[in-house]
Amino acid sequence: MGKLTTHVLDTANGCPAAGMAVRLYRLEADGPKWLRSLHLNGDGRADGPVLEGAALTAGRYRLVFELAAYFRARGDMLPEPAFLDEVPLDFGIADETSHYHVPLLASPWSYSTYRGS
Repeated sequence: MGKLTTHVLDTANGCPAAGMAVRLYRLEADGPKWLRSLHLNGDGRADGPVLEGAALTAGRYRLVFELAAYFRARGDMLPEPAFLDEVPLDFGIADETSHYHVPLLASPWSYSTYRGS
């Protein structure tokens, strides 16, 4: 069975992004369809797969990471408005039986991602 997982590392502070809020959407012809919201655990990961089994179907998805709220909750001083507020990552799932891991490396000023394992 396939699954979708995520992991966020706070590169500004050198730690997992514990407590960061994340939302998942399926991108459909009539607009994004909200699937779920979650907060990352102490390791900067969801407690389990974000999506798995029959719920993981081929198509386009969006993970939205609430960067500014996370950094402000840590006590980091950010300008208003923050340079990066929410970071949406759009990606495709082609093989419903595969593991899709979407990691994010983030600071208040930059981010990067890749298909992890």
